[in-house]
Amino acid sequence: MLGTNILLIVFIILILFGLREGLLHRRNLSRIPIRIHVNGTRGKSSVVRLIAGGLREGGIVTCAKTTGTLARMILPDASEYPVFRPAGANVIEQVRIVSAAAIYGARAIVVECMALQPQLQWLCESRFLKATHGVITNARADHLDVMGPEEKDVALALAGTTPLRAKLFTAENRHLPAFGYATRDRQSELIAVPPDEIAAITDEEMEAFSYVEHKENVALALRVCADVGIDRKTALRGMWKAVPDPGAMTISHLRFFGRHIYFVNAFAANDPESSEQLYHMAIDRHPDVEKRILIFNCRTDRPDRSRQLGEACVRWPMADHYLLMGSGTYFFVRAAMSKGIPVDKFLSAEHQSEGDIFETIVELVGKSALVIGMGNTKGQGLSLVRFFHNRSILKETLHKEVV
Repeated sequence: MLGTNILLIVFIILILFGLREGLLHRRNLSRIPIRIHVNGTRGKSSVVRLIAGGLREGGIVTCAKTTGTLARMILPDASEYPVFRPAGANVIEQVRIVSAAAIYGARAIVVECMALQPQLQWLCESRFLKATHGVITNARADHLDVMGPEEKDVALALAGTTPLRAKLFTAENRHLPAFGYATRDRQSELIAVPPDEIAAITDEEMEAFSYVEHKENVALALRVCADVGIDRKTALRGMWKAVPDPGAMTISHLRFFGRHIYFVNAFAANDPESSEQLYHMAIDRHPDVEKRILIFNCRTDRPDRSRQLGEACVRWPMADHYLLMGSGTYFFVRAAMSKGIPVDKFLSAEHQSEGDIFETIVELVGKSALVIGMGNTKGQGLSLVRFFHNRSILKETLHKEVV
Protein backbone atom coordinates (compact mmCIF):
# COMPACT_ATOMS: atom_id res chain seq x y z
CA MET A 1 0.00 0.00 0.00
CA LEU A 2 2.83 2.38 0.90
CA GLY A 3 4.58 1.63 -2.39
CA THR A 4 1.41 2.37 -4.34
CA ASN A 5 0.99 5.73 -2.58
CA ILE A 6 4.59 6.69 -3.33
CA LEU A 7 4.12 5.87 -7.02
CA LEU A 8 0.92 7.93 -7.08
CA ILE A 9 2.69 10.91 -5.50
CA VAL A 10 5.58 10.64 -8.00
CA PHE A 11 3.07 10.43 -10.86
CA ILE A 12 1.25 13.56 -9.66
CA ILE A 13 4.55 15.44 -9.28
CA LEU A 14 5.54 14.52 -12.84
CA ILE A 15 2.20 15.72 -14.17
CA LEU A 16 2.52 19.02 -12.31
CA PHE A 17 6.10 19.43 -13.54
CA GLY A 18 4.99 18.80 -17.12
CA LEU A 19 2.15 21.31 -16.80
CA ARG A 20 4.57 23.89 -15.41
CA GLU A 21 7.07 23.34 -18.22
CA GLY A 22 4.31 23.56 -20.81
CA LEU A 23 3.10 26.84 -19.34
CA LEU A 24 6.62 28.30 -19.32
CA HIS A 25 7.15 27.24 -22.95
CA ARG A 26 3.89 28.83 -24.11
CA ARG A 27 4.84 31.99 -22.26
CA ASN A 28 8.24 32.05 -23.99
CA LEU A 29 6.57 31.59 -27.38
CA SER A 30 4.21 34.49 -26.69
CA ARG A 31 7.22 36.75 -26.01
CA ILE A 32 8.57 36.10 -29.53
CA PRO A 33 6.07 37.51 -32.05
CA ILE A 34 7.86 36.31 -35.20
CA ARG A 35 8.47 32.55 -35.28
CA ILE A 36 9.81 31.04 -38.51
CA HIS A 37 10.02 27.24 -38.91
CA VAL A 38 12.14 26.07 -41.87
CA ASN A 39 11.73 22.57 -43.32
CA GLY A 40 12.63 20.86 -46.60
CA THR A 41 14.96 18.31 -48.17
CA ARG A 42 17.85 20.59 -49.12
CA GLY A 43 18.91 24.09 -48.13
CA LYS A 44 17.22 24.35 -44.72
CA SER A 45 20.32 25.53 -42.88
CA SER A 46 21.18 28.05 -45.60
CA VAL A 47 17.66 29.48 -45.65
CA VAL A 48 17.66 29.79 -41.84
CA ARG A 49 20.90 31.78 -41.99
CA LEU A 50 19.69 33.92 -44.91
CA ILE A 51 16.41 34.84 -43.23
CA ALA A 52 18.11 35.54 -39.90
CA GLY A 53 20.69 37.73 -41.65
CA GLY A 54 17.98 39.73 -43.39
CA LEU A 55 16.00 40.23 -40.18
CA ARG A 56 19.10 41.32 -38.23
CA GLU A 57 19.98 43.86 -40.89
CA GLY A 58 16.43 45.18 -40.67
CA GLY A 59 16.87 45.92 -36.96
CA ILE A 60 14.88 42.96 -35.61
CA VAL A 61 16.48 41.23 -32.63
CA THR A 62 16.77 37.67 -33.98
CA CYS A 63 17.93 34.30 -32.73
CA ALA A 64 18.31 31.31 -35.03
CA LYS A 65 19.12 27.63 -34.80
CA THR A 66 20.43 25.30 -37.49
CA THR A 67 20.63 21.53 -37.40
CA GLY A 68 22.39 20.79 -40.73
CA THR A 69 26.06 19.95 -40.85
CA LEU A 70 26.67 21.17 -37.30
CA ALA A 71 23.90 22.15 -34.87
CA ARG A 72 24.35 25.84 -34.04
CA MET A 73 22.55 28.50 -31.99
CA ILE A 74 22.96 31.91 -33.65
CA LEU A 75 22.60 34.90 -31.34
CA PRO A 76 21.31 38.43 -32.12
CA ASP A 77 24.88 39.71 -32.71
CA ALA A 78 25.41 36.89 -35.28
CA SER A 79 27.82 35.03 -33.00
CA GLU A 80 27.10 31.33 -32.67
CA TYR A 81 27.86 28.36 -30.47
CA PRO A 82 27.30 24.57 -30.66
CA VAL A 83 24.01 23.18 -29.38
CA PHE A 84 24.75 21.07 -26.30
CA ARG A 85 23.42 17.53 -26.71
CA PRO A 86 24.33 15.39 -23.70
CA ALA A 87 22.18 12.46 -24.89
CA GLY A 88 22.26 12.99 -28.64
CA ALA A 89 19.84 14.85 -30.90
CA ASN A 90 16.26 15.07 -29.61
CA VAL A 91 13.41 17.23 -30.88
CA ILE A 92 12.69 18.39 -27.32
CA GLU A 93 15.81 20.58 -27.58
CA GLN A 94 13.66 23.02 -29.57
CA VAL A 95 12.07 23.98 -26.22
CA ARG A 96 15.52 24.98 -24.91
CA ILE A 97 16.15 27.03 -28.05
CA VAL A 98 12.91 28.96 -27.63
CA SER A 99 13.74 29.58 -23.97
CA ALA A 100 17.21 30.89 -24.85
CA ALA A 101 15.76 33.18 -27.52
CA ALA A 102 13.28 34.60 -25.02
CA ILE A 103 16.09 35.26 -22.54
CA TYR A 104 17.99 37.21 -25.22
CA GLY A 105 14.90 39.31 -25.83
CA ALA A 106 14.47 38.09 -29.40
CA ARG A 107 11.58 39.51 -31.40
CA ALA A 108 12.12 36.83 -34.03
CA ILE A 109 13.33 33.24 -34.03
CA VAL A 110 14.26 31.21 -37.10
CA VAL A 111 14.50 27.47 -36.47
CA GLU A 112 15.42 24.57 -38.74
CA CYS A 113 13.19 21.52 -38.41
CA MET A 114 15.29 18.69 -37.02
CA ALA A 115 12.79 15.83 -37.35
CA LEU A 116 12.60 13.20 -40.10
CA GLN A 117 9.71 11.00 -38.96
CA PRO A 118 6.43 12.56 -40.17
CA GLN A 119 4.80 12.41 -36.72
CA LEU A 120 7.77 14.19 -35.16
CA GLN A 121 7.70 16.89 -37.84
CA TRP A 122 4.09 17.57 -36.88
CA LEU A 123 5.03 17.56 -33.18
CA CYS A 124 7.84 20.09 -33.67
CA GLU A 125 5.46 22.55 -35.27
CA SER A 126 2.21 22.03 -33.37
CA ARG A 127 3.75 21.80 -29.89
CA PHE A 128 7.21 23.36 -29.92
CA LEU A 129 7.29 26.22 -32.48
CA LYS A 130 3.72 27.26 -33.36
CA ALA A 131 5.18 29.24 -36.24
CA THR A 132 3.85 32.47 -37.66
CA HIS A 133 5.74 31.64 -40.86
CA GLY A 134 6.30 28.09 -42.09
CA VAL A 135 8.90 27.53 -44.81
CA ILE A 136 9.49 24.49 -47.05
CA THR A 137 12.56 24.87 -49.24
CA ASN A 138 11.92 21.89 -51.54
CA ALA A 139 10.83 18.24 -51.54
CA ARG A 140 13.18 15.72 -53.13
CA ALA A 141 13.80 12.00 -53.07
CA ASP A 142 15.85 11.59 -49.90
CA HIS A 143 15.32 9.70 -46.62
CA LEU A 144 12.83 7.54 -48.50
CA ASP A 145 13.19 4.86 -45.83
CA VAL A 146 11.55 7.26 -43.36
CA MET A 147 9.41 9.61 -45.45
CA GLY A 148 8.98 7.59 -48.66
CA PRO A 149 8.62 5.40 -50.56
CA GLU A 150 8.20 8.10 -53.25
CA GLU A 151 9.01 11.78 -53.60
CA LYS A 152 5.34 12.76 -53.27
CA ASP A 153 5.32 11.06 -49.86
CA VAL A 154 8.30 13.20 -48.85
CA ALA A 155 6.31 16.31 -49.76
CA LEU A 156 3.38 15.14 -47.62
CA ALA A 157 5.70 14.44 -44.69
CA LEU A 158 7.30 17.89 -44.94
CA ALA A 159 3.84 19.44 -45.06
CA GLY A 160 3.47 18.24 -41.47
CA THR A 161 5.18 21.45 -40.35
CA THR A 162 2.48 23.62 -41.93
CA PRO A 163 1.51 26.09 -39.17
CA LEU A 164 -2.04 26.65 -37.96
CA ARG A 165 -3.78 29.84 -39.17
CA ALA A 166 -0.51 31.35 -40.40
CA LYS A 167 1.52 31.40 -43.64
CA LEU A 168 3.48 28.71 -45.47
CA PHE A 169 6.20 29.82 -47.92
CA THR A 170 7.84 27.51 -50.45
CA ALA A 171 10.08 27.59 -53.51
CA GLU A 172 8.99 24.05 -54.42
CA ASN A 173 6.53 24.20 -57.32
CA ARG A 174 6.19 20.50 -58.15
CA HIS A 175 4.26 19.55 -55.02
CA LEU A 176 1.96 22.52 -54.53
CA PRO A 177 -1.17 20.30 -54.37
CA ALA A 178 0.21 18.57 -51.26
CA PHE A 179 1.11 21.89 -49.63
CA GLY A 180 -2.22 23.37 -50.67
CA TYR A 181 -4.06 20.49 -49.01
CA ALA A 182 -2.11 21.03 -45.78
CA THR A 183 -2.67 24.81 -45.71
CA ARG A 184 -6.39 24.45 -46.33
CA ASP A 185 -6.62 21.86 -43.57
CA ARG A 186 -4.86 24.20 -41.12
CA GLN A 187 -6.54 27.38 -42.33
CA SER A 188 -3.24 28.88 -43.45
CA GLU A 189 -2.15 30.79 -46.54
CA LEU A 190 0.14 29.14 -49.11
CA ILE A 191 2.68 31.50 -50.67
CA ALA A 192 4.69 29.92 -53.49
CA VAL A 193 7.73 31.68 -54.92
CA PRO A 194 7.30 31.39 -58.71
CA PRO A 195 10.16 30.60 -61.16
CA ASP A 196 10.19 34.14 -62.58
CA GLU A 197 10.78 35.57 -59.11
CA ILE A 198 13.71 33.19 -58.66
CA ALA A 199 15.09 34.16 -62.06
CA ALA A 200 14.87 37.85 -61.05
CA ILE A 201 17.75 37.33 -58.61
CA THR A 202 20.67 38.70 -60.60
CA ASP A 203 24.07 37.10 -61.09
CA GLU A 204 25.65 40.21 -59.57
CA GLU A 205 23.59 39.73 -56.41
CA MET A 206 24.67 36.10 -56.19
CA GLU A 207 28.34 36.95 -56.72
CA ALA A 208 28.22 39.08 -53.56
CA PHE A 209 28.02 35.92 -51.44
CA SER A 210 31.32 34.58 -50.08
CA TYR A 211 30.25 31.04 -50.98
CA VAL A 212 28.10 29.36 -53.64
CA GLU A 213 24.45 30.03 -52.81
CA HIS A 214 21.31 29.13 -54.77
CA LYS A 215 18.86 31.61 -56.23
CA GLU A 216 15.92 29.54 -54.98
CA ASN A 217 17.12 29.91 -51.39
CA VAL A 218 17.69 33.65 -51.73
CA ALA A 219 14.32 34.30 -53.39
CA LEU A 220 12.53 32.29 -50.69
CA ALA A 221 14.34 34.11 -47.87
CA LEU A 222 13.64 37.49 -49.46
CA ARG A 223 9.92 36.72 -49.65
CA VAL A 224 9.80 35.81 -45.96
CA CYS A 225 11.77 38.92 -44.97
CA ALA A 226 9.44 41.09 -47.07
CA ASP A 227 6.44 39.67 -45.23
CA VAL A 228 7.80 40.99 -41.92
CA GLY A 229 8.59 44.40 -43.38
CA ILE A 230 12.24 44.16 -44.46
CA ASP A 231 12.89 45.74 -47.86
CA ARG A 232 14.84 43.82 -50.49
CA LYS A 233 18.00 45.96 -50.39
CA THR A 234 18.30 45.74 -46.61
CA ALA A 235 17.55 42.02 -46.53
CA LEU A 236 20.13 41.25 -49.20
CA ARG A 237 22.78 43.26 -47.37
CA GLY A 238 22.17 41.19 -44.25
CA MET A 239 22.24 37.94 -46.21
CA TRP A 240 25.61 38.79 -47.73
CA LYS A 241 26.99 39.34 -44.23
CA ALA A 242 25.63 36.05 -42.85
CA VAL A 243 28.14 33.30 -42.06
CA PRO A 244 27.45 30.28 -44.29
CA ASP A 245 26.66 26.84 -42.94
CA PRO A 246 29.71 24.53 -42.85
CA GLY A 247 27.90 22.37 -45.40
CA ALA A 248 27.45 25.21 -47.90
CA MET A 249 29.03 24.73 -51.30
CA THR A 250 32.53 26.22 -51.27
CA ILE A 251 35.46 26.02 -53.69
CA SER A 252 39.06 25.75 -52.49
CA HIS A 253 41.87 26.42 -54.97
CA LEU A 254 45.20 24.73 -54.26
CA ARG A 255 48.47 25.37 -56.07
CA PHE A 256 50.56 22.29 -55.38
CA PHE A 257 54.00 22.02 -57.06
CA GLY A 258 52.72 23.36 -60.37
CA ARG A 259 49.40 21.53 -60.16
CA HIS A 260 46.07 23.34 -59.83
CA ILE A 261 43.40 21.58 -57.77
CA TYR A 262 39.89 23.02 -57.42
CA PHE A 263 38.12 21.25 -54.56
CA VAL A 264 34.34 21.71 -54.45
CA ASN A 265 32.50 20.95 -51.22
CA ALA A 266 29.14 19.54 -52.35
CA PHE A 267 28.90 16.89 -49.62
CA ALA A 268 25.67 18.35 -48.19
CA ALA A 269 23.76 17.69 -51.43
CA ASN A 270 23.05 14.02 -50.92
CA ASP A 271 19.96 13.44 -53.06
CA PRO A 272 20.42 12.72 -56.81
CA GLU A 273 18.72 15.89 -58.08
CA SER A 274 20.66 18.32 -55.87
CA SER A 275 23.92 16.47 -56.49
CA GLU A 276 23.47 16.67 -60.26
CA GLN A 277 22.71 20.39 -60.09
CA LEU A 278 25.87 21.09 -58.11
CA TYR A 279 27.95 18.85 -60.40
CA HIS A 280 26.85 20.82 -63.46
CA MET A 281 27.41 24.10 -61.61
CA ALA A 282 30.96 23.03 -60.74
CA ILE A 283 31.96 21.88 -64.22
CA ASP A 284 30.43 25.01 -65.77
CA ARG A 285 32.66 27.13 -63.50
CA HIS A 286 35.79 25.12 -64.37
CA PRO A 287 35.44 23.98 -68.01
CA ASP A 288 39.17 23.88 -68.82
CA VAL A 289 40.53 21.51 -66.17
CA GLU A 290 42.44 18.47 -67.35
CA LYS A 291 40.62 15.95 -65.15
CA ARG A 292 37.42 15.57 -63.15
CA ILE A 293 37.48 13.52 -59.96
CA LEU A 294 34.26 12.74 -58.10
CA ILE A 295 34.53 11.79 -54.43
CA PHE A 296 31.56 10.03 -52.85
CA ASN A 297 31.50 9.77 -49.07
CA CYS A 298 29.36 6.72 -48.29
CA ARG A 299 27.74 5.58 -45.04
CA THR A 300 26.83 2.04 -44.09
CA ASP A 301 23.67 3.31 -42.41
CA ARG A 302 22.56 5.05 -45.64
CA PRO A 303 22.67 2.23 -48.24
CA ASP A 304 19.64 3.56 -50.15
CA ARG A 305 21.33 6.92 -50.60
CA SER A 306 24.48 5.23 -51.93
CA ARG A 307 22.43 3.17 -54.40
CA GLN A 308 20.50 6.23 -55.58
CA LEU A 309 23.65 8.26 -56.20
CA GLY A 310 25.39 5.30 -57.85
CA GLU A 311 22.55 4.88 -60.31
CA ALA A 312 22.12 8.62 -60.90
CA CYS A 313 25.75 9.62 -61.54
CA VAL A 314 25.80 7.47 -64.69
CA ARG A 315 23.55 10.07 -66.35
CA TRP A 316 25.95 12.92 -65.57
CA PRO A 317 28.96 13.93 -67.69
CA MET A 318 31.53 11.20 -67.15
CA ALA A 319 34.27 11.83 -64.60
CA ASP A 320 37.82 10.55 -65.05
CA HIS A 321 37.83 8.89 -61.64
CA TYR A 322 35.29 8.01 -58.93
CA LEU A 323 36.93 7.88 -55.52
CA LEU A 324 34.89 6.15 -52.80
CA MET A 325 35.49 6.98 -49.14
CA GLY A 326 33.67 6.39 -45.86
CA SER A 327 32.00 3.03 -45.29
CA GLY A 328 29.61 0.79 -47.20
CA THR A 329 31.02 1.89 -50.58
CA TYR A 330 30.01 -1.47 -52.02
CA PHE A 331 26.39 -0.30 -52.42
CA PHE A 332 27.47 2.65 -54.57
CA VAL A 333 29.92 0.70 -56.72
CA ARG A 334 27.48 -2.12 -57.44
CA ALA A 335 24.72 0.32 -58.44
CA ALA A 336 27.02 2.42 -60.67
CA MET A 337 28.59 -0.60 -62.37
CA SER A 338 25.17 -2.11 -63.07
CA LYS A 339 24.33 1.09 -64.97
CA GLY A 340 27.49 1.04 -67.07
CA ILE A 341 30.41 2.80 -65.34
CA PRO A 342 33.58 0.73 -66.00
CA VAL A 343 35.21 -0.88 -63.00
CA ASP A 344 38.58 0.77 -63.73
CA LYS A 345 37.03 4.18 -63.05
CA PHE A 346 36.68 3.41 -59.33
CA LEU A 347 39.25 3.99 -56.61
CA SER A 348 38.71 2.77 -53.07
CA ALA A 349 39.67 5.06 -50.18
CA GLU A 350 37.43 3.40 -47.63
CA HIS A 351 38.68 4.03 -44.08
CA GLN A 352 41.70 6.00 -45.35
CA SER A 353 42.88 9.20 -43.63
CA GLU A 354 42.40 12.64 -45.18
CA GLY A 355 46.14 12.83 -45.86
CA ASP A 356 46.13 9.53 -47.74
CA ILE A 357 43.10 10.61 -49.78
CA PHE A 358 44.87 13.85 -50.65
CA GLU A 359 47.99 11.99 -51.78
CA THR A 360 45.85 9.71 -53.97
CA ILE A 361 44.22 12.73 -55.60
CA VAL A 362 47.56 14.46 -56.22
CA GLU A 363 48.78 11.39 -58.10
CA LEU A 364 45.73 11.60 -60.39
CA VAL A 365 45.69 15.33 -61.06
CA GLY A 366 48.06 15.97 -63.95
CA LYS A 367 48.29 19.75 -64.46
CA SER A 368 44.81 20.63 -63.23
CA ALA A 369 41.78 18.89 -61.79
CA LEU A 370 38.29 19.59 -60.54
CA VAL A 371 37.65 17.51 -57.41
CA ILE A 372 34.05 17.38 -56.18
CA GLY A 373 33.00 15.85 -52.85
CA MET A 374 29.46 14.46 -52.61
CA GLY A 375 27.32 12.00 -50.69
CA ASN A 376 27.45 12.85 -46.98
CA THR A 377 28.97 15.62 -44.89
CA LYS A 378 28.86 13.52 -41.74
CA GLY A 379 31.64 11.08 -41.09
CA GLN A 380 34.76 12.07 -43.00
CA GLY A 381 33.19 14.60 -45.35
CA LEU A 382 33.57 17.70 -43.20
CA SER A 383 37.11 16.83 -42.11
CA LEU A 384 38.16 16.43 -45.75
CA VAL A 385 36.65 19.84 -46.55
CA ARG A 386 38.70 21.37 -43.73
CA PHE A 387 41.83 19.56 -44.94
CA PHE A 388 41.57 21.11 -48.41
CA HIS A 389 40.41 24.49 -47.13
CA ASN A 390 43.34 24.86 -44.74
CA ARG A 391 45.83 24.00 -47.45
CA SER A 392 44.22 26.35 -49.95
CA ILE A 393 44.60 29.26 -47.49
CA LEU A 394 48.26 28.32 -46.95
CA LYS A 395 49.06 28.01 -50.65
CA GLU A 396 47.28 31.26 -51.56
CA THR A 397 49.14 33.09 -48.77
CA LEU A 398 52.52 31.73 -49.87
CA HIS A 399 51.77 32.60 -53.49
CA LYS A 400 50.94 36.21 -52.61
CA GLU A 401 54.09 36.55 -50.52
CA VAL A 402 56.28 35.27 -53.36
CA VAL A 403 54.64 37.52 -55.93
